[in-house]
Amino acid sequence: MRIPRSTGTVSGLLILLLGLWAGLIAFVGPYFDYSFGTNATWHYTTDRLWLDILPGALAVLGGLMLIVAGTRLAGIVGGWLSMIAGAWLVVGPAVSLTWEHTSGPIGRPLYGSTRQMLELVGYFYGAGALIVALSAFAIGRFASRPRLAEDAALAAETDARRPARRERLARRRAAPEAAAPAGTAAAAYPAAAQPGTAAAGEPAVADRSGAAAPAGEGAAAAEAPRRSRLPFLARRRQARGAYRAERGARDRTS
Repeated sequence: MRIPRSTGTVSGLLILLLGLWAGLIAFVGPYFDYSFGTNATWHYTTDRLWLDILPGALAVLGGLMLIVAGTRLAGIVGGWLSMIAGAWLVVGPAVSLTWEHTSGPIGRPLYGSTRQMLELVGYFYGAGALIVALSAFAIGRFASRPRLAEDAALAAETDARRPARRERLARRRAAPEAAAPAGTAAAAYPAAAQPGTAAAGEPAVADRSGAAAPAGEGAAAAEAPRRSRLPFLARRRQARGAYRAERGARDRTS
C-alpha cells in the first residue's frame, strides 16, 4: 500500500547526515585534532573499514530508503538497515577486541581524557545511539501508517460514490414524471369533481393527512405521487371545478 513520502523524510535525512559523519569522521577528524591512533588525515586501515566506513555506508543507504520510501515495506526495511548500522557503531568497538589487541578500536584516542571521551562518543557510541533512536522512531511511523491510509482510502471511496448515488436517485424520481403524457395533468382534475371525492375511473387526490384513494391505471397512476406532494393545489383545483359545475347547473335550471 502506498503512503505519503513525507512519513520518513525527517528521520531519514538525520540518519543520512549521521551516516556521513560516522563514515568520514575518521578521515577528516585530524583536520581539527579529533582523531584516533594517528593525527594524519585520510589514513586508511582495515579497522576503519569495519568500524567506520561500512556502518556509515549502511546508515546512508537506510536514510535514503526512508526518504524515498512510498510503501510500508520499503520504509520498514530502510529503518532496520539504519538500526543495524547504529547498533554496530555502538557494539563495534567492543567486538573489535576479538581481533585487535591495541588500546582502542581504531587506535588509541589522542590527547587528554576529556578529548578522548568526546572522540569515543562522537566516533561510535553517541552517533550509533542517535541512529538507533531515529531508526526506531521511523519504523514505528511506518508500522502505524497503513491503518490510517486504509481509513483515508475508504473515506475517499465513499465520497466518490456519493455523486453517483445521488444521480441514480434523481433518475428514479424523474422517471415517473417523464413517463406521464402531456395531457395527464389536464385529465387528472375533472370539472365536475366534488370537494373531497373523486369521479369513477379518475385518480384520487391526497387529503390533508397524505392518504389517497386508489388511483386509476396508466399515466394517471404515474401522476399520483406528484399530486400527493401538492395537496393544497389539488384541493384548490377540486374546489374550482366544483364551483364551475354548480354554476353550470344553476344556469341550466334557470
